[in-house]
Amino acid sequence: MPTVAPLDLEGHCLAAVFLGDVPHFALADGTIHRLDHGHKTVQANDGLLAALHDGANDRLITGGEDGKIFAVTAGGNTAELATAGKKWITSVAAGPQGAVAYASGKIAYVRFADGKTREFSHPRSVEGLAFSPKGMRFGVARYNGATLHFPAADGKPVELEWAGAHTGITFSPDGGFVVTTMQENALHGWKLADGKHMRMSGYPGKVKSLSWSAKGKWLASSGAPAAIVWPFSGKDGPMGKAPLELGTRGNAMVTSVACHPSQDVVAIGYDDGMVMAVRFADAREVLLRRPGKGAITSMMWDKEESRVAFGSAAGDCGVIDISA
Repeated sequence: MPTVAPLDLEGHCLAAVFLGDVPHFALADGTIHRLDHGHKTVQANDGLLAALHDGANDRLITGGEDGKIFAVTAGGNTAELATAGKKWITSVAAGPQGAVAYASGKIAYVRFADGKTREFSHPRSVEGLAFSPKGMRFGVARYNGATLHFPAADGKPVELEWAGAHTGITFSPDGGFVVTTMQENALHGWKLADGKHMRMSGYPGKVKSLSWSAKGKWLASSGAPAAIVWPFSGKDGPMGKAPLELGTRGNAMVTSVACHPSQDVVAIGYDDGMVMAVRFADAREVLLRRPGKGAITSMMWDKEESRVAFGSAAGDCGVIDISA
C-alpha cells in the first residue's frame, strides 16, 4: 500500500513540486514550505498568485501581488528575477534557455537568461502563458483566442481566434498543437500546421488542470467526475475521437491531474482530497490517498517515479510514496 507523509499547512497550496528530490509547497501567502530533513520554510512573494515548476532548470517560478517574480531552487534559495512595480503578476511560464514569461494586465513580459526583458501588449488582459517546447516561441491565452509570439525575433505574432474567454494555455510536447482552457466548460485546440480547430467540450465543470502524457500522445484534464484524457497520437489530434474517462467517481469532481513521467498512468486528485493513480491501457485504479481536507490543487511525480507530492486548497499537503 502507498504511504502518505502529511504536511498540514494553513492556506491554499498553488504548487506542490519536487526540486531535486525535495518536495516543496508554495502557498498563497507567498511562503514556500519544504520537507528537507524536517519542515522548513522560506518567504518568496508577499501574496502569491502564480507558481509553476521549471523542469529544465529544476526551479519553481513564482509571481504575486507584490509585482515580483522569483526563482526558488532546492534548499529554499530564492532569487528575484524581475519586478513589474506595483502591478499584480497573474501568470508565469518557463521557457527554453532559462527564459521566463510573466503577465500583468494586458502586458506579457519575457525575461531572457541574460536579464533583458521584452514587453508584448494585447488589447485585453493576458490570462495564461506557455512556451512551446520547440524553439523560442510563447503563447498567450486571451479573450477570443490565443496569440503566439516569437520574442527573440521581430516577426508578427500569430493570432488564433475562437470566440469566448480563454483562461489558460499549453503546447503539446511536439509543438504541433496548442490547447486552451476556457471560461466555459470546454477546451479549445488548434493544429498549428494548418490552423484546424479542435473543440473539446461536454465538461460539467471548468477545466483548471491539464497534463500531457510522457510521450505527448494523451492530454489529461480535470473538470469532470473522471479524468478526461484526449488522444493526440493521430495527425489531427482528438478530432473525431472519444476521450478516455479514468477514475470515475459518482460523488466527486476531478480537480488536478499529473501524468506519470514515463508510463501511460495519471495521478488524479479530487475535490474531496482523494488521490488515485489510473493506467490508460486498462483503466486499472490504485488508491494513493483517502479523502482529506480541501480539493487537490497541485501534484507532481518525482524523478525516481516513486513519490507524488500533492497540495490542497485547504493547505492539506504531503508526499505519497508508492514504492512502499
